[in-house]
Amino acid sequence: MPAIKPLPDLLISQIAAGEVVERPASVVKELLENSIDADAREIAVQLLEGGVRQIRIVDDGGGIPKAELPLALARHATSKIASLEDLESVASLGFRGEALASIAAVARLTLVSRLREAPHAWRLGPGLDIAPAALGGGTAIEIDDLYFNTPARRKFLKREHTEFAHCEEAVRRIALAHPGVAFSLQHNGRTALHLAAGDTARRVSDVLGEEFAAQSRAVDAAAGSLHLAGYAALPAYSRARADAQYFFVNGRFVRDKLLAHAVREAYADILHGQRHAAYALFLDIDPRGVDVNVHPAKTEVRFRDGRAVHQFVFHALQRALAAPLAHAAAGGASAPAVPAGLTFPTAAPCQQALAVEQPVAAYFDFVRQAGAQPMPEAEAGAPPPLGFAIAQLHGVYILAQNAAGLVLVDMHAAHERILYEKLKAALDERPAVQPLLVPVVISASGEETAAAETHAGMLDRLGFEVAAAGPRELAVRAVPALLASGRIPDLVRALLADLEKFGASRAAAEQRNELLATMACHGAVRAQRALSLPEMNALLRQMEATERADQCNHGRPTWTQLSMEELDRLFLRGR
Repeated sequence: MPAIKPLPDLLISQIAAGEVVERPASVVKELLENSIDADAREIAVQLLEGGVRQIRIVDDGGGIPKAELPLALARHATSKIASLEDLESVASLGFRGEALASIAAVARLTLVSRLREAPHAWRLGPGLDIAPAALGGGTAIEIDDLYFNTPARRKFLKREHTEFAHCEEAVRRIALAHPGVAFSLQHNGRTALHLAAGDTARRVSDVLGEEFAAQSRAVDAAAGSLHLAGYAALPAYSRARADAQYFFVNGRFVRDKLLAHAVREAYADILHGQRHAAYALFLDIDPRGVDVNVHPAKTEVRFRDGRAVHQFVFHALQRALAAPLAHAAAGGASAPAVPAGLTFPTAAPCQQALAVEQPVAAYFDFVRQAGAQPMPEAEAGAPPPLGFAIAQLHGVYILAQNAAGLVLVDMHAAHERILYEKLKAALDERPAVQPLLVPVVISASGEETAAAETHAGMLDRLGFEVAAAGPRELAVRAVPALLASGRIPDLVRALLADLEKFGASRAAAEQRNELLATMACHGAVRAQRALSLPEMNALLRQMEATERADQCNHGRPTWTQLSMEELDRLFLRGR
């Protein structure tokens, strides 16, 4: 057996580079994080051949003193932490002191930096002594010939446009989290991205597009040391791929299973099929409550109280997405101005609630609609979000006129969501419990038995009576009435797994909601049913007051807007 001996420093750095420097985009990310930590307000990124041939990043940050330039390229040398206490409460993006050393081990690195008060800059290049250089201020880092000394790694790189796409995505992520910093990106001499400094709303619009901004809702919630802000797109803007999902923790882009699960759960009742949500969310948390030292790439985190974080993100996002149309309109941007010549009734006729002689009324008494209610007078120049009905199209769609133009409503889908939310609201207070004549005994692992004991109170609130029947057995003596005919063993196991991992479970709620969705679908007004104008207006008002009214139970949109500008373009008006 060969003798044990220490590895050369260069080889150690090259091994570390395998985790830190996966591709050119990894280099761009690490260098941009250093620029942000240096309080840069303007950062320019220049790439050649997808970053493989050259990466050059120039910032106007604080700079590096001459005497510290060699240390900047040394392994485990950093100005950001100095003790274990600092490590446990990291507030900077970088802290490991590995990035520059790892990059220098697999590429030709040139570092030029100038302090703001220094008369000139200093340059440190590969195999060169420190020498004076010209630089206005800040730091310029040039990376040439990535993986020139490790050809095996270079073979794993993709085509030029692919590597550039990854680099561009790295810039977009950093830019989203730091809207106060201006960014520019050039590739082979052509400007690919230019982002001016501004606020979060402007940066989100610049990076994700105006359509995303128009189809998203603002999120702003706080609880204790937790604060969640950002924008979550409505399901109508859902994507076929998860390519518009950005989650940041203390300004750091992360991929975390717990956070991803919380977001999926918040969208679970409104997202259609296999579509993916789009969002840009920013979670601020006490640095001591999150461990960012999980992986050298720093894209993974571990929360000290993961359950609390999961529930906070889930409920905050769910509330934002569930806001009724009337509430969203009141809290959002100002209502569009009413075009000249477009009038609305100052007082709408007395209207009755939508009369639906369908089986849903037989299911629950609370589905029955209230009696006649007069509709409040519409304020001058400020009609309701969905406006007022003007006609019915083929017994399927309601046509309404609002301040922006024409509204088209799928009356069956809209009424289905209204009934569904009423059913859920009534059952959420306390589900009806069905005692089992013969308890269902299921085999259970030690973890499941412990979870049943730990979360006995939560199980009771959900309508389950579960108790130990032996060292490896659980007895289920009662379940929610709506789920009594389901596969009880599978349901209980899924319930316990969720409770143990996230502190809450949607396994029972999901099965219950499937039944309620079926009931609402059968009870909703059918196509080809002729509605009067008062009935159509009643449906519009109920939509405005109902949570998640933008989508039916299956995630399909319930209404769409055609603006006056879109209508004018259809008929070439103004040309």
